[in-house]
Amino acid sequence: MSADAHNIQTRSERQAVARFRDLLRAERQSAALYRGLAAGATGERRQIFLELAAAEERHATHWAAKLTALGERIPESHRPMVRTRLLSWLARRFSVDTVLPFVERAERSDAGLYDGDPHAAPDMAVDERSHARVLTRMRDQGQGDAGGSSRDITRNEPWHRGDRSGALRAAVFGVNDGLVSNTSLVMGFAGSGAAGKTILFAGLAGLLAGAFSMAAGEYISMRSQREAYEREIDLESEELRDDPEAEAEELALIYRAKGLDTDEAERIATTIMKDREAALDTMAREELGLDPDELGSPWSAAVSSLIAFTIGAAVAVIPYLFASGAAALVISIVLAAIALFAVGAALGLLNGRGPLLSGARQLLVGGAAALVVYSVGHLIGSGGA
Repeated sequence: MSADAHNIQTRSERQAVARFRDLLRAERQSAALYRGLAAGATGERRQIFLELAAAEERHATHWAAKLTALGERIPESHRPMVRTRLLSWLARRFSVDTVLPFVERAERSDAGLYDGDPHAAPDMAVDERSHARVLTRMRDQGQGDAGGSSRDITRNEPWHRGDRSGALRAAVFGVNDGLVSNTSLVMGFAGSGAAGKTILFAGLAGLLAGAFSMAAGEYISMRSQREAYEREIDLESEELRDDPEAEAEELALIYRAKGLDTDEAERIATTIMKDREAALDTMAREELGLDPDELGSPWSAAVSSLIAFTIGAAVAVIPYLFASGAAALVISIVLAAIALFAVGAALGLLNGRGPLLSGARQLLVGGAAALVVYSVGHLIGSGGA
């Protein structure tokens, strides 16, 4: 072996050793954190944290073995980091629910840590992806216990029931985008002193450009999102095929995080796993949070965005189809003001806020935008004159 080849191999080994040590340290910290959270939990929650800690300790053992294979000394376990000690103390002093969001975010950032890693064991990637989902279920369960069941919330707050798909919210926002942007455009041309036909042409051009831009953007966004969701489901299908036992354990853990006892969770998971199609559908819903039957249609999203934007953008333009001069400007301002208030009120209802206050705020913001553009147009028009 040449000296250059030897140096390259040595450098590669050094990099591998450094990485294995970092991963070993991180897994030990995660295990310590979960054991700290377990100290602040009780019942099934405590058992889940201990099992998560055991999984992280298995990962740590794997990386320790990798170091041993390279002839490296295994680093000693050090005292947990400040963050780990702080979160553990908060869990014991107040409640686990206090720190769950922080732990969940950290786990989500590490969810794909071992995907495609040739040095990781096959089950390690599955474990890391499932940990964040289990924590999410635990957090949701804790919120449900504190604030009532989701069924109670849906019954008492009709907007949760009436717009679960988000279609109504998207439509209202689309109308709002068209209304504010095109009203401002029309006001800018009106402020410049342009002729009625020029304002009409500018308004129609803004309407068409904005509507098709929104439609194209929504199509691309929804297509990318759908492809990502389909890829997630395909990966889940591969995991069900390659390691059904691990998937059954993961599903049982999710049900336990929802509040079921161990025996009941394992019984349900075992029953579901007997039917592969049912298992894939359940894992997509419970683990990935996806409904395979409702991944979203790019064409529907594009058409909906186009129509919503067009409706909003047409408000300020319509008066110039039938009038011109000051009359058209006044009618356009009145219609835009009414529409702004109505859209703001609708958004307020969707967000659970007072419609009058939300409508007034939307009118103020949208009106201010139109006034600024009108003033700019007026200054440019006066300067050109």
